[in-house]
Amino acid sequence: MNQAREASPAGYPTSTAIIGPADHAPRAWQPPGPEPARRRRRSVWGELWRWLLTAIIFALVAGIVLMVGLVLAVYWQARTDQVRPVDAIVVLGTAQYNGRPGPVLEARLERALEVYQAGFAPVIVVTGGRAPGDQFTEAEAGERFLLANGVPPAAIVRENEGRDTWQSMLGVAEVLSPGDDQRLLLVSDGFHLLRAKLMARDLGFEPYGAAAVDSPIVAGGGGELSFAIREAVAIAVHVLTER
Repeated sequence: MNQAREASPAGYPTSTAIIGPADHAPRAWQPPGPEPARRRRRSVWGELWRWLLTAIIFALVAGIVLMVGLVLAVYWQARTDQVRPVDAIVVLGTAQYNGRPGPVLEARLERALEVYQAGFAPVIVVTGGRAPGDQFTEAEAGERFLLANGVPPAAIVRENEGRDTWQSMLGVAEVLSPGDDQRLLLVSDGFHLLRAKLMARDLGFEPYGAAAVDSPIVAGGGGELSFAIREAVAIAVHVLTER
């Protein structure tokens, strides 16, 4: 074993290094390590597919949020009574049987009659056309009910053509000038009011809503959620197709 000494500038030894056989032995061969993984570059189609998938997921989430918001708005409107002085009461039509209102239409007419007799409006507009095979329109059945309950003929206006809510509101715009009869109180089932108000507003009216409280379709009933979902879809369709 050899020893080597390092001298300081003054000539004094400062450290001793021991050089042994191991320092002269050849090192064992080691295979080279793996090369670092290279990041794989996406193709153009891969990038497009990733963005398309992201857009689809975003659209689905946005659609769900929108539908939930609309359903909640339908629920809120169904429970909000907006009775006030207006220029006309509009009763949205539904099933009648040989000139007699069905239970749902009768509940709407009774609510309109109550508001009219309280002096909130000078005129009632009854709406709804004739289904195939019927002898009477929904509006005619509504008029007969109101006449039988003491409403004078001069205070009743008929819209006889509508087969759905939008057609009925278009007919209301023809029999009532939005400039002269601007404030409307729409009477229907609670779940139906938000869409009817939206349509009336699109036609230039200032609409309010009053639910038929005695309707068989009651707020909080078992079928209300299905009606609310259907109305939310119908509102979205109206906004996309008629606006």
